[in-house]
Amino acid sequence: MILNSFDLQGKVAIVTGCDTGLGQGMAVGLAQAGCDIVGINIVEPNDTIAKVEALGRKFLSLKADVSKIDELPQLIDQAVTTFGHVDILVNNAGIIRREDAIKFSEKDWDDVMNINVKSVFFMSQTVAKQFIAQKTGGKIINIASMLSYQGGIRVPSYTASKSGVMGITRLMANEWAKEGINVNAIAPGYMATNNTAPLRADEKRSSEILERIPANRWGTPEDLMGPIVFLASSASDYINGYTIAVDGGWLAR
Repeated sequence: MILNSFDLQGKVAIVTGCDTGLGQGMAVGLAQAGCDIVGINIVEPNDTIAKVEALGRKFLSLKADVSKIDELPQLIDQAVTTFGHVDILVNNAGIIRREDAIKFSEKDWDDVMNINVKSVFFMSQTVAKQFIAQKTGGKIINIASMLSYQGGIRVPSYTASKSGVMGITRLMANEWAKEGINVNAIAPGYMATNNTAPLRADEKRSSEILERIPANRWGTPEDLMGPIVFLASSASDYINGYTIAVDGGWLAR
């Protein structure tokens, strides 16, 4: 039966940046579908741990800075030591810095690029090596953005990094599909999260954004649960290198 294709019982999913917001929503959605979770965060994700364990799933919490590339293999080793295997990687960890392009600093450029695109590639590379060693294939889901498609304003490094995420998603899919590894991405629209708090606090900007969204609301972490389970499951086995926009219709306007 087709619904069995969405069942993730016995799977282990690594989710970076799952303390709050979209990352938490995706981790909980994967747990609801049957996954045990490995959360990689710079803080202890106590609320997410409680939500996952309340579903009867296991949660391994690893505190780390994913921009420290040389530490990534050790993190994956810890996951495999605990659970015996890994099956899914969700590259959600990311940051944003806002400033006019004319005044944007090198530090704000480098900090965002290092976490949002450099660490996504090297985390994917590390996990892909594990998938290949396991000979079981696997699923890698990157988190892109509306600014993978559009320019935006006052977020030059974020736009560059998320455009890069869409590009390397395609490249990794091209190279690793033969290994049974599916690499895809989700591009969330305007979501009610910590990253968008300044936009939602600006009454004029928030109103302008809502006027363009056909669904007429900000997205929520729960809106990503279905797409993440789909891309993590065997139901998406013939989807490679694609970025799914979950945006309430923003790009359709």
